[in-house]
Amino acid sequence: MLNVQPTAIPDVKIVTPKRFGDHRGFFSETYSRKRFFEAGITEEFVQDNHSLSAAVGTIRGLHFQSHPFAQAKLVRVARGRILDVAVDIRRSSPTYGRHVAVELSGESGRQLLIPVGFAHGFCTLEPDTEIQYKVTADYSPAHDHGIAFDDPALGIEWPVPQGQAILSDKDRMQPRLAELPVYFD
Repeated sequence: MLNVQPTAIPDVKIVTPKRFGDHRGFFSETYSRKRFFEAGITEEFVQDNHSLSAAVGTIRGLHFQSHPFAQAKLVRVARGRILDVAVDIRRSSPTYGRHVAVELSGESGRQLLIPVGFAHGFCTLEPDTEIQYKVTADYSPAHDHGIAFDDPALGIEWPVPQGQAILSDKDRMQPRLAELPVYFD
């Protein structure tokens, strides 16, 4: 059983699989193609990714891939907590440039479904946070792009003091949204 809720941008969805717990811990079916299809989630995932961020305040993103390798993502936290962010970069969308920010944790089991046409990023809220996510297209370095996580036009309130975010060199160099070519109409 899945609980699927739309966010402030309805194409981005919070997906919470049922958990069965007892004195030993819990069991959860985090993905079932059949159950997701029954809930109206028809993306075909082709790759699973797993990342570890050791320090609190690590920001990864905002990333996306362009066509023909554009990716939808299903993001979950196996251990720890993150603020997960999806930014609408579909130029003709009524929510273009707006974002959704959702806290995900290993404890809650909530997942975020991010469709094609969104940039994605997250900030760790606990040490040694592990994120697992499915994508609908293989990684392609030639189609890999990003947006500056701190672009003031996006208005994202990251939970880390300005100047203290832990970033990759790649993420420090990303352009602002206004500087991007049109990747998604």
